[in-house]
Amino acid sequence: MDINFFKDNNLEIKKALLAKNLQLDLDEIEKLDQKRKKLQLEVDNLRSQKNSLTRKLGKNAQPQVIKIKQSLKQLEPKLKDTLSKIQALLDKIPNLPKADVPVGKDESQNIIIKKWGRPPIFDFQPKDHIHLGKSLDLIDLEKASQISGSRFYYLKNEAVLLEFALINFATKFLVEERFTPLLPPVLIKPSSMRPMGYLEHGEDNEVYHLEKDDLYLIGTSEQSIGPYHQNETIEAKKLPLRYFAFSTCFRREAGSYGKDIKGIIRVHQFDKLEMFSFTLPGQSDKEHEYLLSLEEKLMQKLKIPYQVVKMCTGDLGLTAARKYDIEAWLPSQQKYRETHSTSTCTDYQSRRLNIRYRKDNKKGFIHTLNGTALAIPRILIAILENNQQKDGTIQVPEKLVEYTGFEKIKPKK
Repeated sequence: MDINFFKDNNLEIKKALLAKNLQLDLDEIEKLDQKRKKLQLEVDNLRSQKNSLTRKLGKNAQPQVIKIKQSLKQLEPKLKDTLSKIQALLDKIPNLPKADVPVGKDESQNIIIKKWGRPPIFDFQPKDHIHLGKSLDLIDLEKASQISGSRFYYLKNEAVLLEFALINFATKFLVEERFTPLLPPVLIKPSSMRPMGYLEHGEDNEVYHLEKDDLYLIGTSEQSIGPYHQNETIEAKKLPLRYFAFSTCFRREAGSYGKDIKGIIRVHQFDKLEMFSFTLPGQSDKEHEYLLSLEEKLMQKLKIPYQVVKMCTGDLGLTAARKYDIEAWLPSQQKYRETHSTSTCTDYQSRRLNIRYRKDNKKGFIHTLNGTALAIPRILIAILENNQQKDGTIQVPEKLVEYTGFEKIKPKK
C-alpha cells in the first residue's frame, strides 16, 4: 500500500482495522508523512542548489558545494529513516474486506453456508486417529518426540502409501484442470516472505527464521508461489495463471499450546498441495468460487463429510479480502475441523510484490488467490476416522485404491 492509497482510502482503512480487530496508529503515519515532505523539500532544494552552482561556477563552486554536501549528509539519512518508518506502518495495514464478508469479532461469528455428506453412524465406539494410528502401526508419535520433540510424527506402512496416493490423486485432478505443477523452494528470502504479508501483527512468531542465512522456512507453498512473478508485467491475455505446488510446510505454532497437542492435527512439519491463481481484477471473485469448487470436488471424491464456512472479518487475517474454510467431520470429536481454506487477496500481495498486468496498453495490479488442495495430515485423520470398521480395519476410499494397490488397512499380524 502506498501513501497515496492510504490518504485516498483513510476511512475505509479505519473500518478495515476495526473489522479485523487490528490496532494501528494511523495518525502516526500522517505525522511521519508531514515530516517526510519537509525533509524531502529540504533535500530537493539542496540538491538543486548544488547542481545549479556546479553548472554556473564549476570548480569555483567547490566551497559552497562542500557545505551543501555536509547538510545533505545529515538530512538524507533522516529522510531515509522516515520513509522506512512510514513503509513499516503501511505494511501493517490489512487488506480491505470484501463487501459480502460478514462482520464479526472472531471465529465464533463465522457462517456455515453449506454441508455435504452425512457423518457416518457406527454401531461401535469410534476411535480417534491416535489410537488407530498406533494399533495399525501407521503413526509413531513417541519415536518422533524422542528424536525431534513434540508436534512431530512418523508416518509408517500403509499411511505412507496413503500419502503418496493422495498426492498422485490430487496431482492428476489438478493437471486435468490445467494447473501448472510446481515443486517450490521451501526456504525463501525476507524480500519474498515479507511482501506476502506473513510478518506483520505478530505473524513473524509463527515462522521459522534461519538467522545465519537470513532465510525463512515456508509455512505454506503459497509463500513461494506468490513471488514467482515478482516485478513482472504479464499480458492480460495470459491470465489467469494457475499453479499448484507440493511442499513440506513448517510452522512454529506459537501460542497454540494447550490445544490440539495430541496427534497430528497441529504439527510443526507437514506436507501439503496448494493452489494459487494470478488473475485480472474482474476475474478474481469468479476465480475464488472456482477454487472453492475444486476443494469441494476433492472432498466429495474422497467421500469425506464436510461443511463450508465463510469467515467473518475478525477471522480473515492480514492479507485476505474474503476467505472460505472447509471443515471435515471427525467422528472421534463429534465435530467438524478445518482441512482447507481458500482466500482472495485482491491486489494486496501484488502491490507489495510489484506484479502487474498489461491490457490495451494500460497497466494495473494483478489479483492473487490461494487455496488448499490437500493438507496431508488432516486429510489422513479424516480418512482414518470416517472409514474405520468394527473389525479394526480401515476402508480405503475408492478413488485412492488405484494408487495404493490395497482396499483395506488391516492390523499387523
